[in-house]
Parts: sequence; C-alpha cells; structure tokens
Amino acid sequence: MKPIVLIIVILSMATVFPLPSKAITMPCSMILEPTNKNITNAKGVALIYKVQFHPPSFERTNISILGVHLPDPSSYGVYDSYEGFAFITEEISWRFNLYPLREKDQTWAGKIDGITAKMENVEVQVRLSNSKTKKIGPSLLEKNIKYCK
Repeated sequence: MKPIVLIIVILSMATVFPLPSKAITMPCSMILEPTNKNITNAKGVALIYKVQFHPPSFERTNISILGVHLPDPSSYGVYDSYEGFAFITEEISWRFNLYPLREKDQTWAGKIDGITAKMENVEVQVRLSNSKTKKIGPSLLEKNIKYCK
C-alpha cells in the first residue's frame, strides 16, 4: 500500500511542478547585434511567434527579421543581398530571403512561417548572400533565442 501512495505522490508532484523547459515563451522578440564592431549603426530585430494557417492545420513557428543600417552587401565582395538564417547546431537550419524595403535603402526584412521544430537553443542571424550562386556568407547580426523576451 505504501509504495502505491508514494508513486501517486511522486506522479502528482511531477504534474504540478514539471521540470523547467529551455523552450521560450512566445510571442517574443530580441535585438540582433553586430558580429563586428566596425559595423556602425547596424541593428536588427527578430519577432518569433506561433502561426496557424487556414484551413486549420497544426501550429508552426514564424521568424520575422528586420535589419536596419546594413551596409551594401557588395561592399563585402561577391554578395548582392541578405538572408535570414536560423539554426539549431548539428540538427537543422532555415534560410530565407531578406528584401530591401526601398531601392538603395539600408533596411532589409523577411520572414519564414513553416518551422515545426521546437525553438530551443536556436541562433538567429542576418547573413550576406549571393542570390545567383545561392552561397551564403558570414553573419553580420545575430543573437541566441534564449534572449528572446
């Protein structure tokens, strides 16, 4: 009888006081910081939240990025655009185009809606990109999702 009561108490406590998760609370946002201190004024923001498509389907995660005061991509060599890049180390990554808001503007934005993975230990970046060769370059802005508030 006593072992049964002990098991019930332990299971009840696990239900009432679950182990903390590394998953973030959504929606949340975070400031993307420059990876190089020589990039003056460049900043970004990432908005992360759940989306539901119609007809009804299971929830997915959206990552939307806005990068401001970004230098001309060609100033870094063979690059002509920027991409949003998010990844879980040694597990999965997502790439999506960022588009200039106006011609000759230093503001770029983009989003991805189809993420089904759990949002734990995700790194979010703005990276240089060559749209013709599809090669991605180094990160200019980044932040880990653990800072998403």
